[in-house]
Amino acid sequence: MRHYPEQTWHNGAIMNILAVAVSIFLFVSSFVLFAYAYAVPEEFAAIVFFTGIMSASLSLAIPFHLMGRRDSR
Repeated sequence: MRHYPEQTWHNGAIMNILAVAVSIFLFVSSFVLFAYAYAVPEEFAAIVFFTGIMSASLSLAIPFHLMGRRDSR
C-alpha cells in the first residue's frame, strides 16, 4: 500500500502570499496617489505623482524578483 504524505504548506508559500498581498496593495495605492496628485497643492503635485509611479513600478517588481520562476517540468 502506498502512503501519500499529508498536504502541507511549502516553506515559501507564506512569503509568496505576503509578496502578492503587498504588491496588490502598492498597485491599488498607486491609483490613489495618481488621483490625489491633482488635489494637493501645486508644489507637492509632482512629488505625489512620482510616488504613484514608483509605487506602481515596485508593485510589478516585487513578484518578478522575489517569487520564483514556475517551470512546467
